[in-house]
Amino acid sequence: MIAYITGSFIFGLFIPYIARRFAKFMPSTPANAIWQTIRINKFLLPVYYTKQFKSFMWRSFFSGIVTCGLSYILAYKFGIDGLGWILFYTYTLLLLAEIDWRMYLLPDILTVPLLIFGFAYSVLGNGWIIGADSALGAIIGYLLPVLVSFLLLKKNKDAFGGGDIKLLSAIGAWVGVEPLLYVIAGASILMLIYSLVRKQKAVAFGPALSLSAIAVAIIIF
Repeated sequence: MIAYITGSFIFGLFIPYIARRFAKFMPSTPANAIWQTIRINKFLLPVYYTKQFKSFMWRSFFSGIVTCGLSYILAYKFGIDGLGWILFYTYTLLLLAEIDWRMYLLPDILTVPLLIFGFAYSVLGNGWIIGADSALGAIIGYLLPVLVSFLLLKKNKDAFGGGDIKLLSAIGAWVGVEPLLYVIAGASILMLIYSLVRKQKAVAFGPALSLSAIAVAIIIF
């Protein structure tokens, strides 16, 4: 358990760093993403001991604590069997939340594997739902925001971005239709509260969706 908690904390520490690398290089393939993440670039060196660096370090430490805490909750809630699938779901969502927060973009090289693994978990990994429900959840997750965007076309043509639609489809593949509706409702409430507190109209929806999806999975399954 100590090794598990330590590993989750270390991964959490690197989430802001990985998001920063995505923001700078926007890798187009998984191999390129891994390479851009592990290579050390000279642009990182001058930031040591600056306010920007200190802020980055505090953000990384907070990310590590949150990831560590979530990992402990997941292990306690779901046990060890099949935990790898659930950690993939959670860690990918946390990473997507950080990237969308920084870039207002949800990259396909993360959302597409999330969808594929969600369906595979349901079919092969004794998942939260059966394969048919996973497929239906993915379809509804894709079609529902497309329909909403169409209905709101005159008022707000960018109600849902393409990345948000793919993320909702991926989440639907993991949780199914009814929990997906709870995810959307929870994310909408989170985004509304944030918009009112920060007095911002343009807000990335990905972080709210990701956090809501993690919370719904913990509460329902």
